[in-house]
Amino acid sequence: MSYRAERLKILVATSVFPNSKQPTLGIFVKERMFNAAKHCELKVIAPVPWFPFIRYLKKDYRPHVPYLEIQDGIEIYHPRFFSVPRFFKFLDGFFFFISSIITALNINKNFKFDIIDSHFVYPDGFGAVLLGKFLRRPVTITIRGTIKKLLNYPLLAIQIKYALKKAVKVFAVCNELKEIVTGLGISEEKTVVIPNGVDIEKFKPVEKLKMRSELGIPADKKIIISVGGLVERKGFHRVLSVLPQVKQAIPDIMYVMVGGASVEGNYEPVLMRMVKELSLRDYVMFAGQQLHDNLYKWFSASDIFCLATSNEGWANVFLEAMACGLPVVTTRVGGNEEVVSSDDYGMLFELEDKDGMADAIIKSFQKEWNREKIINYAGKNTWDIRINHLISQFNSVINSYNNRLPEKALIQ
Repeated sequence: MSYRAERLKILVATSVFPNSKQPTLGIFVKERMFNAAKHCELKVIAPVPWFPFIRYLKKDYRPHVPYLEIQDGIEIYHPRFFSVPRFFKFLDGFFFFISSIITALNINKNFKFDIIDSHFVYPDGFGAVLLGKFLRRPVTITIRGTIKKLLNYPLLAIQIKYALKKAVKVFAVCNELKEIVTGLGISEEKTVVIPNGVDIEKFKPVEKLKMRSELGIPADKKIIISVGGLVERKGFHRVLSVLPQVKQAIPDIMYVMVGGASVEGNYEPVLMRMVKELSLRDYVMFAGQQLHDNLYKWFSASDIFCLATSNEGWANVFLEAMACGLPVVTTRVGGNEEVVSSDDYGMLFELEDKDGMADAIIKSFQKEWNREKIINYAGKNTWDIRINHLISQFNSVINSYNNRLPEKALIQ
């Protein structure tokens, strides 16, 4: 028997999703799934960590988020899941599941979803798999760069392997992550690469001097920009460490850092100390956290995008910068080489090679870039292209899954 709704209904399960208190949290998940919502019906369960004694540990661990929010007409639910900050993280997946049960059952009363689509393998993927078993729904998991770090912890690795085995389909945002998944024994056929995309209506170049005037950026500077959470992994400190070397070759350089604290931490005090110690106050601008819808202004006001990250899956921000005409200078890690797939679009350097990094930044300012070619490349990686593939995979999964179920097992 094949059970299919007239219109595909998806329940998204993720702990990383924008909310009214953290508008930039997991924006890439929202971009992907809200673009998918043009072709299906969608609701989101985005549990937030909760610990009753948080006031005794770290007051800003997680701001209060409303249980229900409406974003672009889509319902986003934020149940609380028990999570001890920094400790017992191997229980997060289980509590993610427990916290989501009542919300999922209530949603199912009037929105009989066909599939649970989870993002990040842990705790989201593991919790979603348990939820799928409870509700008898197929579950997909999108793998992102965090899996590499999490597999180093035995108790998490056991749960991750279980989740990947029980999911009906695993999406990887780059080929490197697919190789990690298949290396864990998951079949090639079950693991599909669907990279992130870019909204070229939102991200497109506008007049540089006008944007610099609006944003308070000096008109006569050569601007290198980084965008992301101010955390160690993103490598803002690596850029700062080579800036004295870079400014010897490019005296009118300025480094603009766009971002703020995230769930991974807050490295801003370290960065501010570095700026002082390296005498870079006249060469660095802390722009703070900016709304995603306004990032095109910052890209348009800049000359080069650089992210000295130590770990990425497929960074959306690369394509967003490229769509505004910026070449990308970044590390040769994760899926970065798959995004910056040609010397026409940017330059790559080894993570710990400071001289190589400084050289790449300097050469990126000396090179005559074909910025129209960079913009056209971004235009070949739009969300529309990615979503068509994703929706096709969802439909295939649902039909295959339900054809294997006895009629009495189907939840109506």
